[in-house]
Amino acid sequence: MDIGELLSYKPPSTPKRSADDEEEDEDVWDAKRAKKVNRTPYHPRMRRPDLTPNRTPIRTPSRNTNEPPTPRRAALPAPENDFIEPQLTEEEKDIVKYVETEAAEVEPLDETSLKRMILLFEKRALRNQEMRVKFPDQPDKFMESEVELHDVLQEMHAIATNPELYPQMVDLGVVPSLIELLSHENTDIAVGVVDLLQELVDSDIYNEAPEEADALIDALLYQQLFALLVQNLERLDESVSEESDGVFNTLAIFESLLEIRPELCIEAGKQGAIQWLLKRIKVKGPFDTNKLYSSEILSILLQNTKENRLLLGDLDGIDVLLQQLAYYKRHDPQSAEEQELMENLFDILCSSLMETLNRERFLKGEGLQLMNLMLREKKLSRNGSLKVLDYAMNGPDGKDNCNKFVDILGLRTIFPLFMKTPTKNRKKVVTAEEHEEHVVSIIASMLRNCKGTQRQRLLSKFTENDYEKIDRLMELHFKYLEKVEEVEQSSKEDDDETETLMKRLNGGLFTLQLVDYILLEACIGCTQTVKQRVTKILTQRRASLKTIRNIVREYAGNLGDDGDVEWREQQQQHILQLIDKF
Repeated sequence: MDIGELLSYKPPSTPKRSADDEEEDEDVWDAKRAKKVNRTPYHPRMRRPDLTPNRTPIRTPSRNTNEPPTPRRAALPAPENDFIEPQLTEEEKDIVKYVETEAAEVEPLDETSLKRMILLFEKRALRNQEMRVKFPDQPDKFMESEVELHDVLQEMHAIATNPELYPQMVDLGVVPSLIELLSHENTDIAVGVVDLLQELVDSDIYNEAPEEADALIDALLYQQLFALLVQNLERLDESVSEESDGVFNTLAIFESLLEIRPELCIEAGKQGAIQWLLKRIKVKGPFDTNKLYSSEILSILLQNTKENRLLLGDLDGIDVLLQQLAYYKRHDPQSAEEQELMENLFDILCSSLMETLNRERFLKGEGLQLMNLMLREKKLSRNGSLKVLDYAMNGPDGKDNCNKFVDILGLRTIFPLFMKTPTKNRKKVVTAEEHEEHVVSIIASMLRNCKGTQRQRLLSKFTENDYEKIDRLMELHFKYLEKVEEVEQSSKEDDDETETLMKRLNGGLFTLQLVDYILLEACIGCTQTVKQRVTKILTQRRASLKTIRNIVREYAGNLGDDGDVEWREQQQQHILQLIDKF
C-alpha cells in the first residue's frame, strides 16, 4: 500500500450498541475481541512476532522506490533521493493516528473481562461438542466451531500475565473443562490447551505469585493432570511440527511442576511419565531436542526418588539405557546438545544403580562389559563409564560387580587410568580431580569387596614394575594432602564443624582418605617390601606414617550411612585393624 492509499483510508463505521441491552451477545463480543486474536500457531518458548490477521502491514516508503510517485510527492521540489513527509490535514492525521494505535489497543484483563472470556470459552467448547455429536462424519459442519474454540484458547494466554486472577479462574470452574480438552479428537485443540497450561504454570509466574499459582496447581492435580498429559503424548505425531512443539511444551509443564513441587516426582512416575519417557528415549533416529528434554525430565524424576528408581528397573529401564549408551562406545556426540544427552543418560544410570535390584539387572545386562569397553575406546563416553562403575561397585551391594569386573580383565583397563590421568580431556567434560576420585574409589571398592583369587590378583598389581603403583599412590597422597591443608588454612574459626568437614571433603579429603586406605591395604596384604617402599618415600619427603594413620582413622569414623549397621561396623573394625598392623 502506498502513502496515497493510506491517507485516503477510512475505517468502516461500527453500529453502536444500544444502552438498554442488558446481555452482551456472543457475536458482539467476537467483534470486540477479533482485533486481538493471534491466529498464528502459538509456541510459548519460541515467540513469533504478533501479526494480526487480515491487516495490511504499513511500510515506510523506500528511498529508492521504483513505484510511480504520488502527485503530492512529484510536486515537491526536493532532491531525487530525499523523502519529505507530505503535509497532512487534520482529518488525515486522525486517520494515520487511528491506524497506528489500532493494534496497540488492548482491553485490560480484570475479573469482569475474565468472566466474559471464560463464559465465551465454555460456550464455544459446548458448541463444538454439540456440532461433533450432530455431524460426526461431516468435518465441514463442525470445523468452524473448532476454529472459534482454538481462537479463544489463544486469547486465554492473557490470563498468564495476570496471575492474581488464578483463584477466580479456578472458582469459575474452567479447569475441568480445559483438562477435558486434552482428550479432544482434534490434536490441534489438545496442543492449544498444552500451550496454555505451559504458560500458566511457568515457574517464573509461581515466583511472582506463589499463593495464587498454588490454587491453580492444586486444581490441575485434582484432575489427574499427569495421567492425561501422558495419554495425550501417546497420540502426538512428532513428524508434524505443531505436535512436536506440543510434546516439548508438555515436557516443560512437567519441568515447571517438578521444580515448584519436587514431591510430585512420585505421583508423576505412578501416572505413567517414566514409562513414556523411556519409550521416547528408545526411539531410533537422528538426535532431536525432544529426546534431550525427555532425558532431562527422567533424570529429575530419578534423582532423589527411590520409588521411581525401582520403577525404572521394573520397566526394563536398565537395558534401555545400556542400549542407548552402546552407540557412544565408538562414536563421539556430534554436537554440544547431543553430548548433554549422553551425560544425562549416564546420570540416569548412576541414579538407578543406587538400588540393589538395579545393580543385579546391570550385572545381568552385561553393563560391566560395556563400561569396560568404553574405557578402552578412549572416547568421550569414558568419563561417564568411570562414574557408572564407581556407582555399580561401591558399598556392600557392589560385591558381585567387583568380582565380575576382575574376571572380565577390568584391572588391565583401570590401572593404566590410575597411573596416568588423561591430560587431553577434550571439551573439559571432567576435571583431573574428578577423574582421579572415580578411579581411586573403584580400586578401593574392589579392595573392600573382592575375596579369594580376585583379591590376590588385585593386590599383585601393586608389586608389578618395581612398585610403580605404590609410587603413584604416594604421589596422590602428597598432592591431596597439600590441597586439604590449603582448605584448612583458609577456613574461618567461627565455621560450623559440619560445614568445615564438607569443605575439606570437597577440597580433596575424600580422595586423600581413599588413597591412604588403599596404601594400608597394600602394605598389609602384600609383601613387607611394599611397606618399606612407603616408609622410604615418606622419609625422603620428611613425612611420617602418623599422618596416614590419622587420615584413615578419620575416614573410619565418617563412613556414613551406606549399607546396614552391621556392614558399617565390620568395615570400621577392619580399618582400625589395618591401622594397628600398619
